[in-house]
Amino acid sequence: MVSLHRAMVFSFWKPNAYCMTSMGLHVRDKWPHVIPKCSVSSTSYSSVSSRSPDLVEREYADLQLKPLYAASDIGHVRIRQHVNPLSSSFSVPVQPPDWKEIFKDCTLPLMVDIGCGSGRFLIWLAKISPLHRNYLGLEIRQKLVTRSQFWVKELGIQNIYFMFANVNVSFEQLVSTYPGPLSFVSILCPDPHFKRRNHKRRVVQKPLVDSISKNLCLGGQVLIQSDVHEVALNMRNTFDAYTDVFEHVDRIDPSFSCDSEGWLKCNPMGIRTEREIHAELEGAIIYRRMYQKTKHLV
Repeated sequence: MVSLHRAMVFSFWKPNAYCMTSMGLHVRDKWPHVIPKCSVSSTSYSSVSSRSPDLVEREYADLQLKPLYAASDIGHVRIRQHVNPLSSSFSVPVQPPDWKEIFKDCTLPLMVDIGCGSGRFLIWLAKISPLHRNYLGLEIRQKLVTRSQFWVKELGIQNIYFMFANVNVSFEQLVSTYPGPLSFVSILCPDPHFKRRNHKRRVVQKPLVDSISKNLCLGGQVLIQSDVHEVALNMRNTFDAYTDVFEHVDRIDPSFSCDSEGWLKCNPMGIRTEREIHAELEGAIIYRRMYQKTKHLV
């Protein structure tokens, strides 16, 4: 059977000329693979009788990770689904890595995936675009980071790195030291922390958005999404408040289509995250917004 993402119409975010020209690069030269941004709805490929782990394996079949499961005792890991980022054990900022050591070319534009989970999503992006962008996955669960780094090493991919980090403590210190431009940030289906008293544990907090808005290059983009409407709305309201920095992409490029409530109609990344696969199998709606930085902070 053809893997699901091959059956989908491949898409990717639109490259921004601002970040490219700031490096003296022509967009077409740097992004020869740019094609339409929206995928065919992936729910049509699922059935209620399918198991979500099987769908994940099929969607990411091209990564060929399955043989690596038995190659190490970290192939299958048991993790806590929810952690408290306000715990003292997560309060110490991580030190920035030596970017020249972890990336072959540390001047390339950087995408940061906040709360990258297992890392499959980011590894897939890095594998299909080895020359155009570097990828940094930040995850608060160390076991997942260890396994992701093992997979990257075994696959021999040189433009991706995973770090254990609490982004609300370490994001600014990390991205501000990166030699190249920060061109894309994704926050995809973060922990909802449903109880009101735990909302302060949610990843999208004003200091983080302040740091993103400051460090993102002009023309850089931010993608947020959640299968929990209240969480998606909370993230949306936070980013919407930065009208002096961000505009939603449909106001810049009409080919990004939104529904009547302003949510993107389709996934602009070309492949679903694992959480998307699980959620859509259960019939959930994925709420997405994508912002583009149009002004520098004064």
